[in-house]
Amino acid sequence: MSGPAKKVVDVAFKAGKTIDWEGMAKLVVSDEARKEFANLRRAFDEVNTALQTKFSQEPEPIDWEYYRKGIGSRLVDMYKEAYESIEIPKYVDTVTPQYKPKFDALVVELKEAEQKSLQESERLEKEIVEVQELKKKISTMTADEYFAKHPELKKKFDDEIRNDYWGY
Repeated sequence: MSGPAKKVVDVAFKAGKTIDWEGMAKLVVSDEARKEFANLRRAFDEVNTALQTKFSQEPEPIDWEYYRKGIGSRLVDMYKEAYESIEIPKYVDTVTPQYKPKFDALVVELKEAEQKSLQESERLEKEIVEVQELKKKISTMTADEYFAKHPELKKKFDDEIRNDYWGY
């Protein structure tokens, strides 16, 4: 095999070896995402197998003499000359340079969103711990102890009492 087909097969084969499927599978948490991930992996394997089997074989050489006997040498020579004069153009990638900056910008945006998400997760974890502690203590806690932890509520209630607003 030679030319663009071999390059496609080589790239697909290398890509298959460099993808950390197990590592990515550990990051997937929901059942729906696991199904989609399995579908992605299956599709990738099918395409990779098709590329390796279909394009890894050299085409059989044409037996020009066989056709000369049945058709005639003049017509076969004309076809042979036309066949040998065919040049397969090299693939020039014009898409990647166009979308690479956009992709890189999305990766930066993704990393920022990831950091924000991690910070929010930490904040929520702390809040969960606080609520669980409050839940344990709430039955024996006095109003003064509660207001000591939540001064904004004490201020709100004091303002309502001072303004003679009793909720009616």
